[in-house]
Amino acid sequence: MGSEMSQEIFIGGGGEGYGVPQMLKLEYANRHGLIAGATGTGKTVTLQILAEGFAAHGVPVFLADVKGDLSGLAKAGSPEFKLHAAFMKRAETIGFAETYSYDAFPVTFWDIYGEQGHPVRTTVAEMGPLLLSQLLELTEAQEGVLNIAFRVADEEALPLLDLKDLQALLVWVGQNARELSLRYGNVTTASVGAIQRNLLSLENQGGLSLFGEPALALEDIISVDSEGRGRINILASDRLMGAPKLYATFLLWLLSELFETLPEVGNPDKPKLVFFFDEAHLLFDDAPKALMDKVEQVARLIRSKGVGVFFITQNPADVPDDVLGQLGNRVQHALRAFTGKDRKELKAAAETYRDNPRFDIAQAIREVGVGEAVTSMLEKKGVPGMAERTLIRPPSSQLGPITSDERAGVIAASHIAGKYEAALDRDSAFERLRARAEAAAREAEAAEEAEAAAPAGTREFTAGRRYDGGRARGGSRRVERDSIGEALTGALIKELKGATGRRIVRGILGGLFKGR
Repeated sequence: MGSEMSQEIFIGGGGEGYGVPQMLKLEYANRHGLIAGATGTGKTVTLQILAEGFAAHGVPVFLADVKGDLSGLAKAGSPEFKLHAAFMKRAETIGFAETYSYDAFPVTFWDIYGEQGHPVRTTVAEMGPLLLSQLLELTEAQEGVLNIAFRVADEEALPLLDLKDLQALLVWVGQNARELSLRYGNVTTASVGAIQRNLLSLENQGGLSLFGEPALALEDIISVDSEGRGRINILASDRLMGAPKLYATFLLWLLSELFETLPEVGNPDKPKLVFFFDEAHLLFDDAPKALMDKVEQVARLIRSKGVGVFFITQNPADVPDDVLGQLGNRVQHALRAFTGKDRKELKAAAETYRDNPRFDIAQAIREVGVGEAVTSMLEKKGVPGMAERTLIRPPSSQLGPITSDERAGVIAASHIAGKYEAALDRDSAFERLRARAEAAAREAEAAEEAEAAAPAGTREFTAGRRYDGGRARGGSRRVERDSIGEALTGALIKELKGATGRRIVRGILGGLFKGR
């Protein structure tokens, strides 16, 4: 796996007909990378041996386990494994036999659903309106309304921590659409309703688990163990792939948080963290231009924060050219060319490599077998290395998943065991809006009681007035109840869960601006 002095990771080599040994230099690992190839050609093993190499050199790793196979990183390989003989033969062929040994690595398991790892959460405010709009697949108009909701939350000190905070705020925004439109631009109840429906759909996908506290602390993934080895953070993603928008948006959020939070480090000797984005096409499929611009910006600038990003996908064509051009280290497993479109994409993939006069790159990409690849690693001064046919080295950790009992043992022994398991529900937008609404309702009831107790002549004078959050306005009490009742549907009232429904209906309309 390479010594600390070498500051490079051995990727693989070759025997007769293959190129020189391929090394990933740690000083260029934050120039990003690409692992591509058709299903079953060896991408997962390449990801596994890279994670091992980074961890051995003290570099933390974050990766998504889409197939459920990468949990084996927590357990050493075994001579009893059915591929042991093949591994040893491969190690001998590529000149790795003297260095190769089985080993386990420090793994931390994470899971948005909290089932196969420590719960991983973020707050609605940290996610922000741009990424949340992408997650909810909102139109431009609906995204505008969501931005207004976030603005109101900031101005009125209404923390948006979980989904019920956002749902409560949207109810208020819908009720005050006319006032807000005058201040910020057009706000329609139709847009608010569409956002609420999409939030309900997100809940059905399990998104409720993602938002809340305690939120993920970045220092818990950028850490080393007692031996100085980088921790390998594995996000359980087999179930998460059933909600691909949630998967892609969460990983992009995490990448953005790293970009916004970490200090500039220039050109470090090795990365502070390496981030593997599996099934990368899910990030780019049907993404709006604003999001694509953000991805390109993060990919271009995050390397100065000491973070390397590797995209894993079936075909390099899945990655936009502006991003693909920034991926300096490449491992291209086999691509099949059965159609005219396939052949065109194969040719395009080959043209991104530095030519090697010894072989035709496009033909090599089409012909390499399982566990082989066409590779190109950055060399001195960051110059792309010549394309080489490479036999990928065998992993030191277990190939394939560990058992559920073994996983549970790793989770229980984790350095963060117990930190994230219990969810917190702090005073936030939901509670504050409820308190303001109830206070406004009490004032309205007190005014009604005073009206009822007043002399007859006074009651006749006040009968033509109504109270809105404790402030007198034109109209009747019945008009107040009817207008608010029409706008605040039963479904939205249900989403406010523990709120006292009738009082919210009567008092929420003006309660927010009461103290301004």
